[in-house]
Amino acid sequence: MSSLEHHIKPYSKAIVKLLKQPIENSQNLWIDVINYQVEIQEYLNQIGLELVVKKDEGFAYLKELEDREGNTLGLVSKRKIGFEASIILVVLRQSLEDFDQNPTQFEVSEKFISSQEIKEEVELFLPETYNKVKLLKDLDLNIRRIVELGYLKEIDKNDFETKYQIHRIIKEKVTLDQLQEFKNKLESYVESI
Repeated sequence: MSSLEHHIKPYSKAIVKLLKQPIENSQNLWIDVINYQVEIQEYLNQIGLELVVKKDEGFAYLKELEDREGNTLGLVSKRKIGFEASIILVVLRQSLEDFDQNPTQFEVSEKFISSQEIKEEVELFLPETYNKVKLLKDLDLNIRRIVELGYLKEIDKNDFETKYQIHRIIKEKVTLDQLQEFKNKLESYVESI
């Protein structure tokens, strides 16, 4: 019988963590990702994954490699998040884009947003005819879902308000093209009502 110690590599824990969620530069495993980036990538290539390291943004994550037709091995399951959660993602992505486009306006490098601000932005984004009551009723549930997916990090919470940090991985997962495509689809939806 072989023991675990004989088979693990110095970067094994980083790979296991990356398979579950992104690693941020504030975590201990970040150093392993940086120091063993080539070795980690060689291992991940064997199972159809690519290591993406965003040093300037302070995180690393995995994405699936695609063939010429856009197919993958299917290691990562796609999650449907629903229309309401998609609207929140679009609002967050747009908010981060606006923040990054005005660097002199802000004295911090991270974008923070409160649950009230998310609510206000979502209300502005939706057409007049949309059932806002239902969306706002389920807003906390959808925000929790976005937190679970790793796009928001809860920073502070009190009885009245929760403050979040928008994780920069949202820029990787929701591109500007996708943002525009969603806005166009929403406009088409509004016109059809």
